[in-house]
Amino acid sequence: MAFNPRYYQIEAVDAVFDYWAEEPGHPLVDMATGTGKSGTMAMLDKRLVEGWPDIRILNATHVEELVEGNFMEFVGMCPFAPAGIAAASLNRRDYRAQVVFGQLQTIWDKADLIGHVDVLKIDEVHLVPNDGNTMYRKLIAALFEINPDMKIVGFTATPYRLDSGRLDEGEDRLFDKVVYTYSIAQAIDDGYLTRLTSKPTELQYDMTGVHRLGGDFKKSDLAKATDKEELTRAAVAEIMAYANAENRKTAIIFCNGIDHATHVRDEIRKYGKTCEVLSGKTPKGERRKIIADLKAGRLWGCTNDNVLSTGTNIPGVDLIPDLAPTESANRYVQRAGRGTRVVWPAGFDPETSDAEGRKAAIAMGPKPNCRYMNFAGNIERHGPVDCVTPKKPGKGTGEAPIKVCMQCEEIVAAGARVCPNCGYQFEFEEKPKFTAKPTDVAILATVAEPESRKVRSRKFWFHEKGETPSVKVSYQVGMNHVNEWLCPQHNGFPKSRADRFWLAHGGSRPFPKTVMEWLERQGELRDTAEILVKPRGKWWDVVGHTVAAVANDNVPAPSNNNVPTRRLAVAMADDIPF
Repeated sequence: MAFNPRYYQIEAVDAVFDYWAEEPGHPLVDMATGTGKSGTMAMLDKRLVEGWPDIRILNATHVEELVEGNFMEFVGMCPFAPAGIAAASLNRRDYRAQVVFGQLQTIWDKADLIGHVDVLKIDEVHLVPNDGNTMYRKLIAALFEINPDMKIVGFTATPYRLDSGRLDEGEDRLFDKVVYTYSIAQAIDDGYLTRLTSKPTELQYDMTGVHRLGGDFKKSDLAKATDKEELTRAAVAEIMAYANAENRKTAIIFCNGIDHATHVRDEIRKYGKTCEVLSGKTPKGERRKIIADLKAGRLWGCTNDNVLSTGTNIPGVDLIPDLAPTESANRYVQRAGRGTRVVWPAGFDPETSDAEGRKAAIAMGPKPNCRYMNFAGNIERHGPVDCVTPKKPGKGTGEAPIKVCMQCEEIVAAGARVCPNCGYQFEFEEKPKFTAKPTDVAILATVAEPESRKVRSRKFWFHEKGETPSVKVSYQVGMNHVNEWLCPQHNGFPKSRADRFWLAHGGSRPFPKTVMEWLERQGELRDTAEILVKPRGKWWDVVGHTVAAVANDNVPAPSNNNVPTRRLAVAMADDIPF
């Protein structure tokens, strides 16, 4: 089948050449996982070879499957191009080919055999360490010795370091500029990626006593905090409940080390599911078989110690339980990205459809979404995957002495609770505790759809901010609270919205004119059975309600959960300003 480039792949290649037309630097291309980096890189190679017939290109990456896949993508476009593979694991050592596809572990000390390189292209470039005494850095330094004018082009879905900061920032950066970005939000909106979804889990880990080492949590401490029989049993029970209720067909489970992955695998097998372990120590042949079985649907799940976070293309993955807390935004986004690839309905051609047609096909297809199970608390730690902001390079993990107000961009003291310029109230978070209070944070923010939440209880509070008070409605959903503000004393839309809530919940006319009157008459209102919520950053906006039915018309409507009283309950720790 002929390769038909998508618009953003063409734009990405054009952006690299446009950049080189302006300055002779090292460009970086940021493309979401599953959007066709291999095809884009092959297009770049093709244009280079056709424009400059004597140019030499080295394509480097760390994973055998990526080396082979990138090579096949290129020769599919240019079947007669002088291309070769340099990877001992593939039994190929074509160091002198004009276009070399090399595995890092084979080529890192072979610069003298490879010789002059004009363009070094690195896939999954976020894995290049800062340390000069590493395979990647030694290879790069040796190639620059041979050709000081060599250009480096990076491709990644996460343009920031494993520990902190962006790849185009800092004195030791390899890249001068991100020249093109195609984000996960854009790809979902274009109908090229499957939507991620995440609802709160009952279990979270207690991170007390877990120290940091090398920019992430210390593995030995993590093992003590997470690899416990009772925690594994409880987590797997919850995984299986979701998997069975939602008919999830293929799962990748991220764990903390080989022992933890093995224990989780054994517990999953007790539920009758086929599951294997993958680690850096898994023999090559066994690794290939496990991945092939996952792709073919012969294997339900695979536990792993972060080895499946990059370089793995398993489109059918529709469940990602994350049991591995990480301080690395990079690792978190890469893990979640394993579930965004699309499984199209039989006979559907996405390239002949528009965005709405593709999204409709995904919704009706065998994989309408992928559930990310946030046991590790990584969404709270880093934010939704479509708006992660990496930490700036620097030492320490504490809060900076200053911060910027997200509402008016005023620079204020790090400990300030209220912005002195606009009155915005800053949020302060505590470390997640196992079985304490699981948080409810969206895995996607900018392209998320409303989700329903069952309401366990509801309370009304007097909320005083500014000149006009309002009613703060606090819904308990699971072990979390979602808040909404209603405005019986305001004018216009806020007032009509409060009146609609009152009427929909069975309240009688005339509508309450003040917050005090609302609290006194709250006994007229029926319970809220469910709320429809949509993410706004790390919080939820309530966009709809389902009112509890009255069991018997002869029985008075149920009263609100808190008894009517003239005492005013003032909310002291509001989540958002009004």
